[in-house]
Amino acid sequence: MEIQNDHQKWLDQVEEEIIDPDLKIVDPHHHLWPAPSRSEGVSPENRYLLKDLWKDTDSGHNLVKTVFVECGQGFFETGPKAMKPVGETKFVCEVAEQAKLSLSKAQIEGIVSHADMMLGSSVREVLEAHIEYGKGRFKGIRHGASWDESEEIRNSHSNPIRHIYLDDQFQQGIEQLDLLNLTLDAWNYHSQINELKQLAKAFPNLKIVQNHFGGPLGIGPYKDKKEEVFSVWSEAINELAECKNVYLKIGGLAMPINGWGWHKRSKPATSDELVESHGKYYLHAIKSFGSTRCMFESNFPVDKRSISYPVLWNAFKKISLEFSDEEKDYLFSKTAEEFYSI
Repeated sequence: MEIQNDHQKWLDQVEEEIIDPDLKIVDPHHHLWPAPSRSEGVSPENRYLLKDLWKDTDSGHNLVKTVFVECGQGFFETGPKAMKPVGETKFVCEVAEQAKLSLSKAQIEGIVSHADMMLGSSVREVLEAHIEYGKGRFKGIRHGASWDESEEIRNSHSNPIRHIYLDDQFQQGIEQLDLLNLTLDAWNYHSQINELKQLAKAFPNLKIVQNHFGGPLGIGPYKDKKEEVFSVWSEAINELAECKNVYLKIGGLAMPINGWGWHKRSKPATSDELVESHGKYYLHAIKSFGSTRCMFESNFPVDKRSISYPVLWNAFKKISLEFSDEEKDYLFSKTAEEFYSI
């Protein structure tokens, strides 16, 4: 018998009837942890592996495919430092193979791993190793770029330098990504969106997807400044949308860094609450980029700190209620399938 952890009990306080349960969904952004080498002694509350993913994807919505995004798991423990992130691709590929034993459940069809773009042109060898270990599932990389001068805000786990998108060495690495026809998942904060635009213009053939709306912050110096941040963010999103090679993952707004504080409450968020609080971000993003360049994402289990999986996708369906069937198809599955070729 599986022991239910305290966080799951907290999430289960909010139950909702599933909206439009047959709508096909591809979740283009989730994580898995910890990898086997880190799993000893890890509590259920801090674990998210295949059975945990499937518990969420089987919770009522029609989830058919997913894309894993790097989170520092399964790195090789020996060998050259530059090659260690390739272990994550190997780890997730093994999980994806395991998932094939139950084809009626959501399948991990895409893998986005990490490679250090600061290696410059020599990163090609790392990318080729990812391709080999990915067995057709490896689609691209994410080199976290989120950086803020405030000590109250945590920078990306890849420890980026300031203005990393504009750095010559970084761009030499990006050039190799471009040459290999791989994708770039961009994770940065809202103050860096304009720098991502400059990178996108420098590599017009590179397919880039901005993660989590471009990270509108709501903690530290940005606390209680939601309208001010929204104004800066919305203009930056308008400008980024001019780059036709850039797509947008719309989700990931329920993280603690976004400042809503839902993870501290006695009850998690409802779908209506998410629509009321975050709806204008979604509608502005879709208006700017269009449905063919936007994809709903769960960002689980990070956003799971604030809201449950079925409630989150209910919120997405409420946000898109007035959209056409074709627009919904893109937002919930086709944009992700086309971007990642899955």
